[in-house]
Amino acid sequence: MKVIGINGSPRKNGNTSILIQIVFDELKKEGIETELVQLSDKNILGCKACRACHKNKNKRCVNKDDFFNECLAKMVASDGIILGSPVYSAGVTSQMKALIDRASMVLAGNRGLLKHKVGASVVAARRGGAISAFDTLNNFLYSKEMFLAGSSYWNMVYGNAIGEVEQDQEGIENMKNLGQNMAWLLKKIHCN
Repeated sequence: MKVIGINGSPRKNGNTSILIQIVFDELKKEGIETELVQLSDKNILGCKACRACHKNKNKRCVNKDDFFNECLAKMVASDGIILGSPVYSAGVTSQMKALIDRASMVLAGNRGLLKHKVGASVVAARRGGAISAFDTLNNFLYSKEMFLAGSSYWNMVYGNAIGEVEQDQEGIENMKNLGQNMAWLLKKIHCN
């Protein structure tokens, strides 16, 4: 089994990456392979709503000039997906928004590509806006027929400077629990 974590932060090794790695640590303990995809150094354009993906039904966006198709292929090939974003203006980053907007369009035209995969979202927040960002990520996962792993609280951790999230003990314990729950759910689904 393999889980990819998509870090939507413009900071490659910032707080969002730290949170995804904590979840990964729990998955690795259960023998689940992980891969971190960093959007910080990738270009993902917004959706043009041309609907060519609906006409072509080739599991790809017609725009080939960025990282999107490669990222979507990784999502489709995985057994689980973690979406992570810091809070920007009470929402997800523009990088993450571009990814989920384009993925939503391609997946609507090519139904079932993420069906029955395990999903989770994590949010790093300085103070406010975390629920809004968390909802945006979860709404994407839910609408793609994925099973969401939960934890003992909402999957958000507080901190501003890089590494500060590690001081939010309750948040860190929540991330560990999320990883354990995600591993349990993956094993239940793939025990056939």
